[in-house]
Amino acid sequence: MLEIRHLVKQYKSFRAVNDLTITINAGEIVGLLGPNGAGKTTALRCSAGILRPTSGEILVNGWDIVKDQGKAKAGLAFVPEVPSLYELLSVEEHLKFVAMCFNTMDQYESKREELLSRYDLTEKRNELVATLSKGMKQKLSVACALVHNANVMLFDEPLIGVDPAGAHELKIEIQRAKSNGAAVLISTHLLDTAEKLCDRVIIVNKGVKMVEGTLAELRTFSGMESSSLEEVFLKLTGGEVASSSLPDG
Repeated sequence: MLEIRHLVKQYKSFRAVNDLTITINAGEIVGLLGPNGAGKTTALRCSAGILRPTSGEILVNGWDIVKDQGKAKAGLAFVPEVPSLYELLSVEEHLKFVAMCFNTMDQYESKREELLSRYDLTEKRNELVATLSKGMKQKLSVACALVHNANVMLFDEPLIGVDPAGAHELKIEIQRAKSNGAAVLISTHLLDTAEKLCDRVIIVNKGVKMVEGTLAELRTFSGMESSSLEEVFLKLTGGEVASSSLPDG
């Protein structure tokens, strides 16, 4: 389970996230939606322990991401929009390094072959990360997130730059994680994907949560009973759906 309680992230005079409270239960996929600059990436980075909250609490399986970082991160996986990889390691070395960091070498051998095959990385296992395309780097980033069997998973625009086959496999992987009891939080601009994949969605704007619920609940809230998630989103935010993902602070 992931619990975000009254999260605030302040940068001098700019408040990127303002009093955000979210709970993601085991076996649930939740979409975090909002225009560029809404604070989605900041919220995810705070939840992953990359950024320190100005105030509020973030609990991963009951462990505070600030006070009990090691225990919290043991059950956590984060896939950023832009893969953050060590370019002088090979694909296989990267997977092994992550498994060692999480002390899961006892299951590494079987997981390695499974993930290399699933994400079409087998033939590139000995290639340096620096030589990979953006799409292949994203696939490796996802594989690294899965190598230690995390049960809280954070994805920031995971489908950007991935080919259709890879995107299809990743959607299956996310649904598989849900079936295995993982709590999954996905930030995305792909509203049709969110509509099909997520159990419920949260729309944020200017760091504040505007609305939360299933698509049916959002339709009722917006007075658009037969509308798509995209149409509901546009009405609630008064903006345009982005055609590509840009850093949102």
